[in-house]
Amino acid sequence: MRTRLAFAACLISAGLGVAPAEVLDSAPSGFTVKSTVAIQAPPDAVYGAFLRHIGEWWDSVHTFSGDARNLSIEEKPMGCFCEQLPQQGAARHMEILRLAPGKTMVLSGALGPMQTMAAAATLTIQLSAAAGGTALEATYAVAGYSPAGLNTLAPAVDQVLNQQFARLKEYVEHGKLAAGGAAR
Repeated sequence: MRTRLAFAACLISAGLGVAPAEVLDSAPSGFTVKSTVAIQAPPDAVYGAFLRHIGEWWDSVHTFSGDARNLSIEEKPMGCFCEQLPQQGAARHMEILRLAPGKTMVLSGALGPMQTMAAAATLTIQLSAAAGGTALEATYAVAGYSPAGLNTLAPAVDQVLNQQFARLKEYVEHGKLAAGGAAR
């Protein structure tokens, strides 16, 4: 599965000294990572791109199908951040817990390979007006059990989420991703 291979590659690169942007805390029972991005667009535009155009900016490497265009988010409480898979299959990545248009999004779900672990997670995205656009602050808190300890995943998860938010920034600011995508 492409997602597992990409996640493993991130784990390997994290072990080779690639510094994570910000792992706030880390323990065998869980971790918290944080991404902060300045985006040159108003909060409503960032909010809309995140929810309505995820298939345009999310990296296909971090999908089960290998194609981010199969991703969608239902913009409502309990809305599904889902992916269509071949032969009528599907994956539920996260569920929307709370929306405040242009301000806050809270989603629940263990992403990627963590889905098969005894893990629960919450992604909180705060958008605020800032000089020149929007300050996006995303905090992803993961708790649960893994024989190796969930803390071993923190650097890779941090790297993957930072890559995704860098791609969102590129998409919002330029209407598309540069050749090869952002932050690769």
